[in-house]
Amino acid sequence: MLILAGLSGLALVSTIFGMMMAVASDLPSLENQAEYEAAENSVLLAGDEEVGSLTGNQHRILISESEVSPTLKNAVIAIEDRRFYEHEGVDYFGIGRAFVQDIINRSAVQGGSTITQQFVKNALAAQGDRTVFQKLRESALAYHLERQWSKQKILTQYLNSVYFGNGAYGVESAMRTYFGEGESYDSDDRLSTVVEPAQAALLAGIISSPSAYDPVQNPEASLERRNFVLDSMLEQGLLTQAEYDSAIDEGIPTEKDIQPPELDSNVPFFTTWVTQQLVDRYGAGKVFGGGLEVSTTIDPGLQQIAEEAVDSKLAGVGPASAVVTIENRTGEVKTMVGGENFENTSFNLATNGHRQPGSAIKPFTLVTALEQGVSPDDTFISEPKRLGEGFVAHNFDDAYTYT
Repeated sequence: MLILAGLSGLALVSTIFGMMMAVASDLPSLENQAEYEAAENSVLLAGDEEVGSLTGNQHRILISESEVSPTLKNAVIAIEDRRFYEHEGVDYFGIGRAFVQDIINRSAVQGGSTITQQFVKNALAAQGDRTVFQKLRESALAYHLERQWSKQKILTQYLNSVYFGNGAYGVESAMRTYFGEGESYDSDDRLSTVVEPAQAALLAGIISSPSAYDPVQNPEASLERRNFVLDSMLEQGLLTQAEYDSAIDEGIPTEKDIQPPELDSNVPFFTTWVTQQLVDRYGAGKVFGGGLEVSTTIDPGLQQIAEEAVDSKLAGVGPASAVVTIENRTGEVKTMVGGENFENTSFNLATNGHRQPGSAIKPFTLVTALEQGVSPDDTFISEPKRLGEGFVAHNFDDAYTYT
């Protein structure tokens, strides 16, 4: 038994060692430039018709190590991998800490992956080359990277490969999207060279979930996340108290401030909505450079009718308008118009407006009442109405006849 156990252990060690050596040949393909050159645009289809092209490289600017602000580096390290300069690719201490926190909270609240591992994961996802042994392979590649690349190169390559939401793929694109104020740039311009603490904290906070921490779609969550990053930077000595006090009082970009890269789509609101779902599921590298062909449920004919309705019937009359058409039987989205003009504002009222229904809810309430046996002849006293525990329904102007 001891001999068998020893042989099994030796076989396991040999297998792991063999994998560690074999993956070394994969390192060159992880380079941003290699990934950039190998990228293929993904397309969104409605039947056989192409309705959108996801061209991440068109607006992606690869930056060098010297073009990344130290403040931005510190913000990312503070929130994503505080032991970045101490570990060797795999942070066993971080994994243990995350494991303990997950047990305490009875859910996955912390990740144990290092920036190096995240970069490898992003790069492998872009290649479409992830297997059931991905965790072991990623760890092996991270181990090799730490021995062949400098920490600064790893961090820069990582920032070039991250998706920051709103079409911003890579940190330079993110700076232009969130803080560029619609300016035009020369080929050598780099906003990522000088980044203020509040800006750096916002971008660093977005990385873990671009949709959840989108400053337009979820401003409260975005602000809270940014401030958490600033807190972490102060705690780790990466900001002075004066820098922190100044940054914490700054606002976050609003809908008018954000300038997403130009979108190659004739159904832009629908395309941005689908794109974020794809990124959440497959990763930015695969979505923007993996040559995906995505079949969608959009109906171009109905979409045109919906757009014409917004343009001709609702535009310019005061209230903002949006249209969504859903096939009740299947749940398929057939049309989506998130506003009057995507170029003027990319905020999608259809998916993120969070408006109260107002009087539009009355037909549904009436039908429900009739189904429950309430007669049209029934009358009710005009007064505040308690519904359940703790909720009281009021008239809009709080005026009642009590009759």
